[in-house]
Amino acid sequence: MKYLITIVGPTAIGKTALSIALAQHFKCEIVSCDSRQFFKEMTIGTAVPSQEELNSAKHHFIQNKSIFENYTVGDYEKEALAKIEKLFQTNDFVILIGGSGLYVDAILKGFDEFPEIDPNVRAEVNTNYEKLGIEYLQEQLKNLDPEYYQKITLENPQTLQNPQRMMRFVEVCIGSQKPYSSFLNLKKNNRNFTPILIGLDADREIIYSRINQRVDIMMKQGLLKEAETLYPNKALNALQTVGYRELFSYFDGEFTLPFAIEEIKKNTRRFSKRQLTWFKRNENTKWFDYATDRKQIIDYIENLLK
Repeated sequence: MKYLITIVGPTAIGKTALSIALAQHFKCEIVSCDSRQFFKEMTIGTAVPSQEELNSAKHHFIQNKSIFENYTVGDYEKEALAKIEKLFQTNDFVILIGGSGLYVDAILKGFDEFPEIDPNVRAEVNTNYEKLGIEYLQEQLKNLDPEYYQKITLENPQTLQNPQRMMRFVEVCIGSQKPYSSFLNLKKNNRNFTPILIGLDADREIIYSRINQRVDIMMKQGLLKEAETLYPNKALNALQTVGYRELFSYFDGEFTLPFAIEEIKKNTRRFSKRQLTWFKRNENTKWFDYATDRKQIIDYIENLLK
């Protein structure tokens, strides 16, 4: 039996430290599932593990791509599953760690298959969005797939404000002449491993305090300089990320620096709330307080294996 020990939870909760402790105990390697730590140009703002942490256990998918590459969650699913498969040839355990819910789901469950969409359709949807804004995409989805629009509105309303996701829904509807929802849940993705899901959580005040501290540390480590280096490429998809966006607004003269830093903290706190909402949907996750002794978590996993 092969086990994928998956560690989830909000940002700044201590997932990295736990993953290293588990990797050392089970003598296995770590596959990162953080959609921003893939990019080698983004180090401080994505809280990439320190060199000491990287040396403590073998990590994969950390700073292995460039922001100039078009790297999708589908690409990650293929590459990460191949890597996990390879690691399982020599070990019964692999640690998967990350705060990107969609990427965790890609590994654990897989994705539905969609038809190839004509690039001209994609370009037209993109042009209309740039001209007419997010309301155009919302209206299109409402007309082309009212059932899915209603589902998002009830279950995950922030998706309606996500241009990348909304453009994808609309281009599939237009390009296939079918509702986006008609392609969902048609394919069963089988996985040749057993997932063990561990969640880390804390009281809201503690999470928020840890986030605020982390942002202050990032600023001391040189986040401003890192963002300045990336500023000429601010339109790239990879850089539509909390911690960079706000500093780009500072460089544009829209924010003062103290205000930009407060916005990073506020937006990171909001992000952590969304992460928890996403991860709490999975009833198979065993949740621990962030301060739980690691031996207790190891004992829990060991008992599952018996």
